[in-house]
Amino acid sequence: MKHTLSCVVTVLVFVLAESAHVIPGPPDPSRGATAAAPSRPPGEQGRGAPPPAQPGPDYNAYYQIGPDSLPHDGVPKGEVRGPFVLPSQAYPGTQHTYWVYVPAQYDPAVATSLMVFQDGQAFKDMDGVLRTPNVLDNLIYRREIPVMIAVFINPGRTAEQPEPTPAEWGDRTTNRPTEYNTLDDKYARVIVDEMMPVLYKEYNISKDPDRHGIGGASSGAIAAFTVAWQRPNDFHLVLSIVGSFVNLRGGDAYADIVEQNDKKPIRIFLQDGRNDNRGVGRGGGAYDQRRDWFYQNVRLMRALTDKGYDVNYTWGMNTHGQRMGGPILPEMMRWLWRDHPVSTDVNDAIERSFNESAKKK
Repeated sequence: MKHTLSCVVTVLVFVLAESAHVIPGPPDPSRGATAAAPSRPPGEQGRGAPPPAQPGPDYNAYYQIGPDSLPHDGVPKGEVRGPFVLPSQAYPGTQHTYWVYVPAQYDPAVATSLMVFQDGQAFKDMDGVLRTPNVLDNLIYRREIPVMIAVFINPGRTAEQPEPTPAEWGDRTTNRPTEYNTLDDKYARVIVDEMMPVLYKEYNISKDPDRHGIGGASSGAIAAFTVAWQRPNDFHLVLSIVGSFVNLRGGDAYADIVEQNDKKPIRIFLQDGRNDNRGVGRGGGAYDQRRDWFYQNVRLMRALTDKGYDVNYTWGMNTHGQRMGGPILPEMMRWLWRDHPVSTDVNDAIERSFNESAKKK
């Protein structure tokens, strides 16, 4: 069954009047390096050469983060702990850096929910458009999502390779392309077999897969889906921003895979843009439908819908990046976690009050 997202319009219209600035997004995997254009002698443009390309519209101009992504006085702030280093057996010789968000409301005596974000450096970046710690602070405080631990994990790298950054997500410098874009179970082993046992030792996390979510952007989004697909007994909720369900390493096969296999207990929210990478590399070239991000996202949505999955989606005007996904991240989280327990007792004063910090014991 398809769900409409009426609240997205509100999020996109009633936003803070924040100055628009370009924020680095994930690398554009559909485009290779581009050589500088050779210089032309003066006047050659008038001798049959095409005129210089005129700048097109900024398709991201109207997407600005709203109040749910900003800090507010009186809202308890969670703590981002780390960085921690996780050696990998699934990818020998590599290690994964990760951070753990612990909400102010976390009580070790009460089992909590879990959300795991790929490309952790970007999702925890407080100068970007995602600013996930702020989103979690605000939504947990207002009881719009359950209390949850969140993990921000970077792609694997060798000890000699640099840590990914907002400017370089690691496609050229880490194991990111192999881990995120390959449709096998090796990255699921990193999350479920290597990281989860460490988290369970440190925090009281529920083992109910309905209380485990995983998400990402671009290649991190297809990686999140692959973890849930490979390990449906461990993760049921998936968040995808401009997901790379394309033929980088066979990801366009997912629509067919979904149709050919039994339905799995996965709930997913897909976001993409009409001006995402559209199957034509930088500088033109033949159109390749298997590398058309928007086409393949819509195709996957239809396969999931036809199969009866709990799927929500929204398509914007954005290019490849988080310029739309960031502002609607709060709404994506609300929808994914919408059925966390609530009390309808009119006399339940706790349910009707803000979710304050847990008392120190």
